Amino acid sequence: MSGERGVCLVVDDSRVVRKVARRILETQGFAVEEAEDGQKALDSCRRHLPDAVLLDWNMPVMNGIEFLRALRQEFGATRPTVVFCTTETEMIFIEQAIAAGAQEFIMKPFDEEILVGKFSQVGLL
Repeated sequence: MSGERGVCLVVDDSRVVRKVARRILETQGFAVEEAEDGQKALDSCRRHLPDAVLLDWNMPVMNGIEFLRALRQEFGATRPTVVFCTTETEMIFIEQAIAAGAQEFIMKPFDEEILVGKFSQVGLL
């Protein structure tokens, strides 16, 4: 199944966060795939590159920044669009994420308005 807006891969070790993000994104017309860590996310991208990635920072196996660096190295700097989503509020984390190739950054907890707003800012909606 593919949504009219394409596929968004939601990468978070929290099932609850993945479920909330899925509900919001599906109402916006995305088909949603999920991964609970960076390694599973990278495997998923190798099978089918999504249009967007909503990415958690702190995860087991491979964290968000490690995944992002591997993704950019393998698939290039522009696709897919990556929005980091984390509880890390320090500027250094935001700078690292942008330097590694994230297009945008949102803080947890997020709601529909925040998520839709950021996806609109980066041209996904």
